[in-house]
Amino acid sequence: MATSAMEDIDDLLEPLIRFRRDIHAHPELGYQEHRTASQIEAALRALDLDVHTEIGGTGIVASLTCGNTMRSIGLRADMDALPIQEETGLPYASQHAGVFHGCGHDGHVAMLLGAARQLARRRDFDGTVHFIFQPAEEGQGGARAMIEDGLFERFPCDRVFALHNWPGLPAGTIATRPGPIMAAADKFEITIEGRGGHAAMPHITPDAILTASDLVTQLNTVVSRRIAPTATAVLSVTHIEGGSSHNVLPAKVQLTGTVRTFDPDVQDTIEASLHQITEGVASASGTRIAVHYDRYYPATINHTEAAEEALAAAAEVAHALQAPEPAFTSEDFGFMLQSCEGAYIWLGQGRDENEVPLHHPHYDFNDDVLATGIRLHVALARRHLATGQETAG
Repeated sequence: MATSAMEDIDDLLEPLIRFRRDIHAHPELGYQEHRTASQIEAALRALDLDVHTEIGGTGIVASLTCGNTMRSIGLRADMDALPIQEETGLPYASQHAGVFHGCGHDGHVAMLLGAARQLARRRDFDGTVHFIFQPAEEGQGGARAMIEDGLFERFPCDRVFALHNWPGLPAGTIATRPGPIMAAADKFEITIEGRGGHAAMPHITPDAILTASDLVTQLNTVVSRRIAPTATAVLSVTHIEGGSSHNVLPAKVQLTGTVRTFDPDVQDTIEASLHQITEGVASASGTRIAVHYDRYYPATINHTEAAEEALAAAAEVAHALQAPEPAFTSEDFGFMLQSCEGAYIWLGQGRDENEVPLHHPHYDFNDDVLATGIRLHVALARRHLATGQETAG
């Protein structure tokens, strides 16, 4: 391990833990992170950085330049919370009913602020670091909003990196991989309309519930029968709503579900198959079926050289490993990787085999890995912007 990456940062940790827990106690949903953004802005201005606010909504970018080269790197942390009721019972638990930092974005913010403080006081690199604090990662496309607001035109980055805590890895382990690391996320909503009527006379009205049941069965054959066995995909129906009485056939039933893929061709096949199946079921049942299909997040696909750079930086500060396979969860950092070369990285925070997963009411970010996350951000910046070199890689 390089000693420069392991220098003492202990003096940063206690105030950052307090900062993290304050954000945890005051969580805000996507595009509503006004208090969070204000706290981050104040901390960044105290470092005398070049701070820009309201990018893509509540997003913030702070820039730190040293030396003379035009080289640059972006480091991203997400800020938003989830619409979940916290059940941890912690002293710093959420003070807002139904809103909760159940994915560790409070920890991500704290780690990136720690890296900004360390790099600002050491200034031992040659180029520009852009610290990107992004709103609305949880299903609302805050990364896309920042890009559409000129993120990479206003703050050019040779490469951009994002770090996410990962309960499935031991605390302090860092993992990433070239190529796909997180899945594309699609959402489908299907509305089935019959005519409605008395349950004792099903012969005179198309049965929307029976049609929905048939549709669920057929949709669950798409991956197994229309996608090559060597490909990888998931299709899940997750919500069914219809009917209000035991003796009434409802006029309308709604289905909702998700599709996860890594390959755009597989994604195309699944969407086309869904439309074909619904058309056939509608014709056979005498119902009307409408489909809304939304490809809301692309796959997060790491660039090979950036992933290798991330693994090399990780090896300086912790146990680094190449992840053997991607995850089927999604991440809007995929939009940033479509616009800029870079990589997405997992930071292990698991304490034992019973570690609570992300998006669980009992989840809490593990403050013990703050130091590792800070050091990784610092190592990424120093490696890419090493003094005395004109290009990184």
